[in-house]
Amino acid sequence: MTGKRTIISWALYDFANSAYTTLVITFIYSVYFTTSIAATEIQGTVVWSRTYTLSALLVALLSPVLGAMADQGGYRKRFLFLTTVIAVIASAMLYPVLPGQVMLALIWVFIGNTAFELGMVFYNAFLPDIAPADRIGRISGYGWGLGYMGGLIAMFIALFGFIQPEIPWFGFSTEMGENIRATNLLVAVWYAFFSIPIFLFVRENRSKLKSQSKKTMKATFLELQETFREVRKYRQVVKFLIARLIYNDGLITVFAFGGIYASGTFKFTMEEMLIFGIVLNITAGSGALAFGFLDDLLGGKKTVQISLIALILATLLAVLAPNKIIFWTAAIIVGIFAGPNQAASRSLMGRFVPRDKTNEFFGFFAFSGKFTAFLGPFFLGLLTEIFDSQRAGISVVLVLFILGSFLLRLVDEKEGIRVAQGIRQE
Repeated sequence: MTGKRTIISWALYDFANSAYTTLVITFIYSVYFTTSIAATEIQGTVVWSRTYTLSALLVALLSPVLGAMADQGGYRKRFLFLTTVIAVIASAMLYPVLPGQVMLALIWVFIGNTAFELGMVFYNAFLPDIAPADRIGRISGYGWGLGYMGGLIAMFIALFGFIQPEIPWFGFSTEMGENIRATNLLVAVWYAFFSIPIFLFVRENRSKLKSQSKKTMKATFLELQETFREVRKYRQVVKFLIARLIYNDGLITVFAFGGIYASGTFKFTMEEMLIFGIVLNITAGSGALAFGFLDDLLGGKKTVQISLIALILATLLAVLAPNKIIFWTAAIIVGIFAGPNQAASRSLMGRFVPRDKTNEFFGFFAFSGKFTAFLGPFFLGLLTEIFDSQRAGISVVLVLFILGSFLLRLVDEKEGIRVAQGIRQE
């Protein structure tokens, strides 16, 4: 199950779904929402943050349960397919939403983002099955690298096909922002088409499924209870997930509000925003690929710590930046180290996971990424509202990175790997 076709097909799912995060969440639709759909940019920032908060809470509640259900019945690929279909439909439904229709836009963003994030639970859970232990870091890096490449190409198409031309492709108009709204259709088609290989060529490991008699909702919760009871065996997993729970919230906030911050504080135009996104995706993809090899050499923990130190410095620079040039510098640093942070976190989790609980543990991995994911967006929106300043809001990211880095120091990577390997051999 570790052939090239399997690995490429798995990684292409990152290539597929990154169009959603890049165009909808970070660089185009979020900015269009705050500048054209909402009444003011401050108000738009606040309600966008609250919608993202609610989505994160729902993902936090559902991901462990759905992960356990996938373990029980071998539903990983089915759940991945369902969440993919929902995310694709939600992306397409953003196209007809017009300026002033704030609630309708937020409903579809809520549905799409929730489906996207839940799909990542099942996608990530394939990693330990398809990647040999000595290559898990670089294969995780391949996924993130291809993801950033996918986002990059999608942004090129959006820029030169929809945003920049006086006459956009496919007969779309520039009136009422139709050309900008049409980028959501690009996302839907892209997401659907490049997801096909994972469903055709990546097989689900069903060799250790529970017996048919146990494939019930009751068995799912019993499985979760069992995992909680056995959590002492996975002390390093718990420490790591707590640390990630904090620093990943910083990344989530950056991704959800980076474009909004650039637009509102530094007055980026939509064209500048796309160029901004293209540069960030190039740097992030390069970083994810390069650091994947460093991950295998140094280990996941050291790689994550290096990335966090760089992200702390970059965030401080972004908060204090007096002009676009300094902000660009900070953003490029974020781009270089965001990919390695995500890829190394995923590979570190893969090293800590017992083989018979991959879906369930990656459900907790998503849980750790979402359980407090409301904090960053919530406090960003709150501080922005209180101080009438996006700079005040974005400063919460700095706190999250610093605290997460401190907590990660408590993780013993060698012990976590040793315990997981011992359990796998039982």
